[in-house]
Amino acid sequence: MVAAAVLAAGLATPPIAGAQESTADATAKSQISALQAVKAGQTATESKIDSKLLVQEKMRTRSLSAAALPGIAKAADKALVDIRVTKVSDGLVNDLREAGAEVRAVSSTAASIRAEVPLTALPEIAKRDDVKHVEAADQAMTARQRENTKDDKETKQQKADRIDRQLKEAIGTKTQVVSAGDRAHNADTARQQFGVTGTGVKACALSDGVDSLEVSRAKGELPAVDVLTGQAGSGDEGTAMLEIIHDLAPNAKLGFATAFTSDASFADNIRKLRFEAHCDVIVDDVIYFKESPFQDWIIAQAVNDVTADGALYFSSAGNEGNVADGTAAHWEGDFVDSGTSIGKYAGTAHNFAGAAGKQVFEPISDASSANIPVTLHWSDPLGAAADDYDLYLLDARGNVVSFSQDVQNGTQDPYEQLATPLFGGTGLRLAVVKFSGASRYLSLTAFGSRFRDSADGLKAYSTPGAVVGHAAARKAFAVAAAPAEAAFGRPLEPGDPANPTGPYPAAYSAASKAERFSSDGPRRVFYEANGTPITPGDVSSTGGEVRQKPEITAADGVHTSVSGFDPFFGTSAAAPHAAAIASLVLSGNPGLSSSDIREAFLKTAVDIEAPGTDNLTGAGVLLADKVLAYTGASPQPYAEAGQPTVRGPNGGSTLNPGDTATVTLPVKNNGDGAAVSTSVVLTSPTQGVTIEPRAKSYGTISPGQTGINDFTVTVPVNQQLGSPVVLNAKVTFAGSYSPRTSTYSLPVGTPSPVSQAFAYAGPVVAIPDNSPLGASVPLVVSGVGPASKVSLSIDGATCTAAEKATTVGIDHTYVNDLVGTLTSPSGATATLFQKGGGSGNNLCQVVFDDSATKLFSSTGSADAPFTGTYRPVTPQTQAGVSADGTWTFKVVDTAGGDTGSIRSVSLHVNGYVPAGHPADVHKTVTTGPVRPQLA
Repeated sequence: MVAAAVLAAGLATPPIAGAQESTADATAKSQISALQAVKAGQTATESKIDSKLLVQEKMRTRSLSAAALPGIAKAADKALVDIRVTKVSDGLVNDLREAGAEVRAVSSTAASIRAEVPLTALPEIAKRDDVKHVEAADQAMTARQRENTKDDKETKQQKADRIDRQLKEAIGTKTQVVSAGDRAHNADTARQQFGVTGTGVKACALSDGVDSLEVSRAKGELPAVDVLTGQAGSGDEGTAMLEIIHDLAPNAKLGFATAFTSDASFADNIRKLRFEAHCDVIVDDVIYFKESPFQDWIIAQAVNDVTADGALYFSSAGNEGNVADGTAAHWEGDFVDSGTSIGKYAGTAHNFAGAAGKQVFEPISDASSANIPVTLHWSDPLGAAADDYDLYLLDARGNVVSFSQDVQNGTQDPYEQLATPLFGGTGLRLAVVKFSGASRYLSLTAFGSRFRDSADGLKAYSTPGAVVGHAAARKAFAVAAAPAEAAFGRPLEPGDPANPTGPYPAAYSAASKAERFSSDGPRRVFYEANGTPITPGDVSSTGGEVRQKPEITAADGVHTSVSGFDPFFGTSAAAPHAAAIASLVLSGNPGLSSSDIREAFLKTAVDIEAPGTDNLTGAGVLLADKVLAYTGASPQPYAEAGQPTVRGPNGGSTLNPGDTATVTLPVKNNGDGAAVSTSVVLTSPTQGVTIEPRAKSYGTISPGQTGINDFTVTVPVNQQLGSPVVLNAKVTFAGSYSPRTSTYSLPVGTPSPVSQAFAYAGPVVAIPDNSPLGASVPLVVSGVGPASKVSLSIDGATCTAAEKATTVGIDHTYVNDLVGTLTSPSGATATLFQKGGGSGNNLCQVVFDDSATKLFSSTGSADAPFTGTYRPVTPQTQAGVSADGTWTFKVVDTAGGDTGSIRSVSLHVNGYVPAGHPADVHKTVTTGPVRPQLA
């Protein structure tokens, strides 16, 4: 009937014989009817299962003949799914594992579990009362635009070998690859003119991964980066984004978390970067396809949370094209009833032509038709869609090659999504069907493609509004792209005009042009995040709120030192340039509100493209010098106390009960301006401690310099051994970052040289492949009391890199997949290692010691089997806390394809020498096999 609808509309049809036309008509009618029969006959439980998965399950059980849908490819026996639930519980997770599910991500906040599940298990999972819906896993993409469209994917081994090679080449060889955006945005001259460098600001990125982070650090392209534990991801777009930020704001601290574990994990990581890692500026370049254009979904809600807390948030506008350049694959507008029935059971097709005629198909360009995700959203509230729309993809002969026809009856999301064939096709076209309910405002997007007139007479219809999802959140900045240097190196599609070039080595001007692939706005939104209608009773083209998107434009087409990102095109590259400029603004104006920064950006941007604010470039392209001048930026001091040193009454560094000691407190100015009138007030919340004097002047401390003063600290005679003296150092100076307060713990008592070892004596524990659940072993400590030192060893009798070795502490192929943590009885968790080791196998006789200098992340495949002593990512020892109780060593595998087990580990704890007892030097006590001597 869909093909019949085209004939009825009087449109040109393929040049085939009449008999063949009838065949195409019958084919479309038969196949859509077969699909609708499945939908019409679904049980309540089956309605909770993604329609594509349900059809595959029915084809496997032969309750649906595969011959009825010859264009639908058979899927694998397992599917990656997102299980949306009422509440995440341990019981639910355990039941899923017993049903054969391999858990990939768990989010309690979003009530979502990602897992790889046998198709045959789907009905039983969906039966559960705590399961709301089982969806094909929501997929994501970054906004990187590739010049080379050939498949250049590396195998896991090839990537490990490349990174190993690059790391060896980088050691001792410093490079300086600077983004052309630094010059094009006038950021280089702005830093000199205003004396600001990003000091005092933490800028953090979310993308795919930071595989080459250690390579960039070894080259001198990046400083240390705070990567959330277990969230390093896979890929290197994050590394390239961090290099851009560092080029423009070289003294900003940096952080990272992957956005690619799942949509819910992305939302969780946004919040963690703000509320746990304390990031001031956050930037991402990711879109999940389920993100609603019409209401802030879980990711946008996370953006709302962090911006409400004062963070600045930047996101790529996207590379989905725009109407002005004829590059769009986006259509939105009110549903227009074509009057044409679709299939045997119910539904009418949407008429894309509207008042201009009748056309129920939207044609996809043949040149960009391979593996394209296509989404359909409509203006019902999330979780309460009572109007039911379906999406079909057909070829020119009427075969249904993909579809999405979930049930919406009041409790589901207004969303359907399909993908074009892996290798594309010719004459592919989309049909939107209103299965039941009221007419609604629709949004149809083919990510990475283009709607284009077909060879058989179908006209392509596109509208502005390709910016969707969390980039459209009210307080987020959606960032468009303009080339900084050379033009994008290929036509977007055959026959396209030349791509624009950038101004480098000059700066952006009114003559600059946006990239032809940059997504346009605006964004119409109908509901608040909680589902409240913005314009009650009107969810059509005359209702809702229209948000200006994108707001600003920044550089792409720049160089980085990261393999595969030279040059780096796309709004993925533009967003970190904007974030870096914001970091400079905050650095020179601490405490400036997000609304003030937004005003500065919009008021000073250089207008490009259409006069005034437009839906392609927003207010225009940023120039750092203009923004900094508008905000009145100036070099700020940033003076902080450093780690104090103790000189006891006998000249040693030990502090005992009753001692009066000299405490030397350094204060370093890490800022851009001189710290004038610097002083320190040193206090202690520890009962009975006295400090003389309470305050001292440090005078003026120049940038990069350190001032030192001595204080006298007296410890009460009744202070318990192992209970530290806590010092609060409040540093004040003339500047907006003042005061800076730091807290330090000074151990009381003589650390015992006796290291007691507590070995895990249980069975071998398998580490689940690619699962956040990980594998854990208990380490029970008793008879120690407060610990002066804690270290962990991964043991083993005979070290070898052989797979499945039984004589090592941890046997695991591709150690780079692993993250190790240690949790104390008090609940504090230290990250021991994440990343490092490349494709090498097995850890054996490895010690993680807080006093070591080398991180495990610096190791490569050639170092396997891994031995030696390494510094943990975060310290293991907790001052003043009893070591007695159960510690937990946990190992998580963060990538698929490699497996292993925990076999032999030990915790080594030093206490304190009892009062009146001489130290028994070099003694080691164990509760298990003898381990390597620890320093």
